Amino acid sequence: MLGIDEIMRALPHRYPFLLVDRILEIEEKKRIVGLKNVTINEPFFQGHFPGHPIMPGVLIIEAMAQVGGILLMGQIEGYESKVVYFMSLDNVKFRRPVKPGDQLRFELDMLQMRGMVCKMHGVAKVDGEIVCEADMAAMVRDK
Repeated sequence: MLGIDEIMRALPHRYPFLLVDRILEIEEKKRIVGLKNVTINEPFFQGHFPGHPIMPGVLIIEAMAQVGGILLMGQIEGYESKVVYFMSLDNVKFRRPVKPGDQLRFELDMLQMRGMVCKMHGVAKVDGEIVCEADMAAMVRDK
């Protein structure tokens, strides 16, 4: 299990764009499970949508990618000088809205790793129900 200090060592993101609160499981080169606690204090809720707060889908995907980035960075020597970039998103599906008070559980499986490029499949769940899923590819580059 990784707490916020370890997450901040692995990822360059900071407030308000660090969207991972805890890593529950890591199976090196295979799988990772992470959490994001969604609170009404998130800055995006001011405008999305006033009186009807919904977490933007692109931020659910971004949080999923950040969890995947932690798994990927664990494979890289000298990760402190590296950054992960999206290459592609495929088969993205949103199943239901994510609201304040929800806890997102991200489960990602590494499908392929070739050099500095990887492919992963991820799902986001709230209370055991899938709210989002996607196939993504990412690459590691020097900062």
